[in-house]
Amino acid sequence: MGVLDTLRERGFVSQCSDEAGLAKLLDGERTSFYIGFDPTGDSLHVGHLQQLMAMAHLQRAGHRPIALVGGGTARIGDPSGKSEMRKILPVETIAANAEAFRRQMARFLDFSEGNALLLDNAEWLAPLNYIEFLRDIGRHFSVNRMLTFEAYKMRLETGLSFIEFNYQLLQSYDYLVLYRRHGCRLQMGGDDQWGNIVAGMDLIRRVDGGEAFALTSPLVTRSDGKKMGKTETGALFLDPRQTSPYDFHQYWVNVPDDDVEQFLLRFTFLPAADIKARCAHRDQRINEAKRLLARELTTIVHGAEEARRAEEAARAAFGGGADLANLPTLEVAASELAGSLTVIDAIVRSGLCATKSEARRLIEQGGATLNGKKVTAIDATLQRDDFSSGTAVLQAGKKKHRRIVLT
Repeated sequence: MGVLDTLRERGFVSQCSDEAGLAKLLDGERTSFYIGFDPTGDSLHVGHLQQLMAMAHLQRAGHRPIALVGGGTARIGDPSGKSEMRKILPVETIAANAEAFRRQMARFLDFSEGNALLLDNAEWLAPLNYIEFLRDIGRHFSVNRMLTFEAYKMRLETGLSFIEFNYQLLQSYDYLVLYRRHGCRLQMGGDDQWGNIVAGMDLIRRVDGGEAFALTSPLVTRSDGKKMGKTETGALFLDPRQTSPYDFHQYWVNVPDDDVEQFLLRFTFLPAADIKARCAHRDQRINEAKRLLARELTTIVHGAEEARRAEEAARAAFGGGADLANLPTLEVAASELAGSLTVIDAIVRSGLCATKSEARRLIEQGGATLNGKKVTAIDATLQRDDFSSGTAVLQAGKKKHRRIVLT
């Protein structure tokens, strides 16, 4: 099976500029390819997983990934898939976010000895001379064609700034620079990036007469209609300080049965044939496949030890008799128990709910328990008697637990 066939089998292929040409390239020579990452947040999230795994699979097939941090383009904002203009961040914030990305990407990619590159497009975009850029690059772009792409048509309805209108030129220039400096022949991204990627491919052909390729992946969706990677408390981040390894693990344990196969194919390195065999049944074996998905993906993102601790915590929370110490923990000072720390406060501080209003609804609907007993009073407070051996367990619904430790 060829490299492109493998990507397709695992669900990474949606649109391709030239399938026969790209297949020949990937099977015939070591190829540099790139994906851009927008550093407007301080952590990668589940929405980035598909691209990270696609890069990892290609690297394992012998190719060289280039992770391009958009330190330059982040100062402008990409209209693709957005309904409004994004906030422009300070340079210092962008640099800090890029460094956080580097640490997280190292879980997926081998950056040693030039096997992968992490670059920032501010290196070549920041010094650009605007007049020269318009003369040499801008003349190759058609406004009429740009407006045929869905991303731009959608934004025209709500207002597209001139700054954002330049984004396609800058992303295309990125591809040209990487082609010239690093021999990059392939740009990948999500389907929402198709117009920008094709524009860069065309720019390479027009300016340098070179052959380059475009490949996009489909949007990852859940069969139950819920947004991928979203929880009651917000996005599912790869940074353990923002989403604990336990919560990350439990998200995958609880995905719908119909999604297990596609997630195992996309988000693990297990053989495709084994995955399909495991997911062919809708009995207890599908639950085993879910646990496998959670274990494999938590190991990739957080390491084997954190995956083991998350599994131990899950067994403890659901009656397996393991040690509760591995549950996500909220530390509470003894001085807070003088009638002032409410259960609602504890629910929010522990991350079981994002806001006090959500925590209030949880109690009103009978979904909150403390040490196995349902919390019924909205103004209930934590008392010293709630802490057996200095520990209490707070639960939201059937599947979310927090350990509260008295300090």
